[in-house]
Amino acid sequence: MLSGGGIFTATMTKIFSTLTGRLLLAMPGMGDPRFYRSAIFICNHDEEGSMGLIINQNPLDLSFADLLEQLKIKPGPLAPMNLPVQTGGPVETSRGFLIHTSDFIREGTMKVGPHFGVTATIEALQDVAEGKGPKELLFMLGYAGWGAGQLEQEIQDNSWMVADADHEILFNTPLEQKWDRAMGRIGVDPGMLSSVAGRA
Repeated sequence: MLSGGGIFTATMTKIFSTLTGRLLLAMPGMGDPRFYRSAIFICNHDEEGSMGLIINQNPLDLSFADLLEQLKIKPGPLAPMNLPVQTGGPVETSRGFLIHTSDFIREGTMKVGPHFGVTATIEALQDVAEGKGPKELLFMLGYAGWGAGQLEQEIQDNSWMVADADHEILFNTPLEQKWDRAMGRIGVDPGMLSSVAGRA
């Protein structure tokens, strides 16, 4: 923490206490290539650490139909068979997650603010396959995780920007535009960002 920065400290404390349900946007100086230009939806953030799902990486070479077949789930006539299977992060890459609208609440659903939920159960996937899923959803394998205090330090080191998550960016924006659009929402021109990370 920077010394003598009472206002800075208060501001950062406020940001850190409200990360759940927001987006992390990787800065150009991000040293980890796995997160290059990533937009990550933070599902949970507390004193024990943080967990999030990347919402803008290219789909995996795995169709939703193939995934259902592997899991022995029979799709119904309303199943969203063209649903992309995305990479949610480098941790537990065989574990599936649904980010969805709040109209879909099942046992095990993690409510993320008033508008979104995250569910990671086979039963939820079965509902989706039967056409009984949420109005809007993303499906991904794997997640991004941080230990206690790690994400706070990365934000202070200027590895991430923090932006609000909204329905439009999560569900109705093309993958290749999500990072730029989220940056624009907080008044940042991506073309003006330096590729060298630094501190203000």
